Amino acid sequence: MSQSLQFITPSRAPYFTLPKFPRISCTRFPVINLPNTKRSIIITPSLSSFLHATSSRSLPSGNAQTGAAGVVSALSVGATGIEVDAVTEAELKENGFRSTRRTKLICTIGPATCGFEQLEALAVGGMNVARINMCHGSREWHQTMIERVRRLNDEKGFAVAIMMDTEGSEIHMGDLGGAASAKTEDGEIWTFSVRAFGTPRPERTINVNYDGFAEDVKVGDELLVDGGMVRFEVTEKIGPDVKCRCTDPGLLLPQANLTLWRNGSLVSERNAMLPTISSKDWLDIDFGIAEGVDFIAISFVKSAEVINHLKSYIAARACGSEIAVIAKMESVDSLKNLEEIIQVSDGAMVARGDLGAQIPLEQVPSAQQKIVQLCRQLNKPAIVASQLLESMIEYPTATRAEVADVSEAVRQRADALMLSGESAMGQYPEKALAVLRSVSVRIEKWWREEKCHEAMELLDVGTLFADSISEEICNSAAKMANNLEADALFVYTKTGHMASLLSRCRPDCPIFAFTTTSVRRRLNLQWGLIPFRLSFSDDMDANLNKTFSLLKARGMIKSGDLVIAVSDMLQSIQVMNVP
Repeated sequence: MSQSLQFITPSRAPYFTLPKFPRISCTRFPVINLPNTKRSIIITPSLSSFLHATSSRSLPSGNAQTGAAGVVSALSVGATGIEVDAVTEAELKENGFRSTRRTKLICTIGPATCGFEQLEALAVGGMNVARINMCHGSREWHQTMIERVRRLNDEKGFAVAIMMDTEGSEIHMGDLGGAASAKTEDGEIWTFSVRAFGTPRPERTINVNYDGFAEDVKVGDELLVDGGMVRFEVTEKIGPDVKCRCTDPGLLLPQANLTLWRNGSLVSERNAMLPTISSKDWLDIDFGIAEGVDFIAISFVKSAEVINHLKSYIAARACGSEIAVIAKMESVDSLKNLEEIIQVSDGAMVARGDLGAQIPLEQVPSAQQKIVQLCRQLNKPAIVASQLLESMIEYPTATRAEVADVSEAVRQRADALMLSGESAMGQYPEKALAVLRSVSVRIEKWWREEKCHEAMELLDVGTLFADSISEEICNSAAKMANNLEADALFVYTKTGHMASLLSRCRPDCPIFAFTTTSVRRRLNLQWGLIPFRLSFSDDMDANLNKTFSLLKARGMIKSGDLVIAVSDMLQSIQVMNVP
């Protein structure tokens, strides 16, 4: 038996729900006028009785519920009528609703994980998004990876989304002459040069992509590689060559970013003159559009104008397909224009490695928390990336400090965590993913057990009145789900917007998002959402009956489960037990 609160106007009667139910003494059709509007709310007798009987999780049974069950039994739908990620389905069947992981996991694909069997192992281990890094490999190689992920989804029942990460136009090293890495020792002299070398190149020589590099550096400058993983001191300049002495040894990786520090301050004037999107990036973006990737991550975003320009370009070239744009926060300029950038983006990534090379290390944790919180306020997914489990590139277990770092990102309620070198070139990619998964599940469970509901007040993000109604509905539905200890929230959405609004509320129960194929993959990046592909109508009762039938047939829900359902086609909240 479903219960709903109706929002009526003189001309039409869409559904609406108040954030807090008012106390009423009327016995029939009480009407409450909304302040500052010409609208009213009418409460039906069935809802009025429901509001005075919320001490039990089970709703009143009756003919209506029997009738719904009869409709369900009459539906002739098979298991193929609904699609969900194979791993999530297995988790639901084995452990129930509350055990599902809410934090999403992203894996960078590289030489260690490029085989079909390796990709399948990552998907089984919980990978929600596969990231391809355009700093490395050819477009032919990346095309093969995309084809393999698509094949994995088609043949094995996964819904792994694809994120393409652009290289950016910041100063970085070359490809190390084809070598996978190069180890430095304390005191060694290395040459950084803008010259093009033949094969073999001189020993301990590195190409730099920026022609003015030798002109800009000064003797005594500190050169940081890959956010400080290796450090050099500039000792001599000879034409296009810059001689540097290694002061902090480590491992050099191809295409690693380079940053210059002088007298304790970042030298950023030259980087500020470089375009955010390079000519190579535009070619890569065309490639991503042609391949139909789900996300494009833009490196070293400096302003909102760059994101707006790119989104207009994608809209003109993508022929109707929607590609989300993720802004990577990894520079001082991005922090200066943080809110404006996030506002126009479809999500943000806290790229802590490069960010830590441009601001003092002790400021990185507070910057991460600020970005994650702001993304949630503005209803944009937040990704925490870089060096989460860096030691697992070489070792089979994570350090205790790394586990604490991961747990803090989960406690901050970030939407997703990302593996970089750990999965791309590490020796233990599956084990690294298993650590992210197990820590996420444990911290999320602790959060629910301790009833750590955040005091964060979510700002209004809608500009239209209809958007404000959707926000109030989702806020109310999430609060009801927590108070009633609902087993799941159902949302039927064609655009994914109301699903993201529910995710923003971070409810205790999982959110089942029923939508189309392309939207389904994009929702795989957002906290707590379990995206299903399902065709549905504007009739909520028919949608619920069909969904219950399909999910019960696959053993994913059972009779008596308490479900709260919302929809962006018909603005409503419905509360019911599975018949």
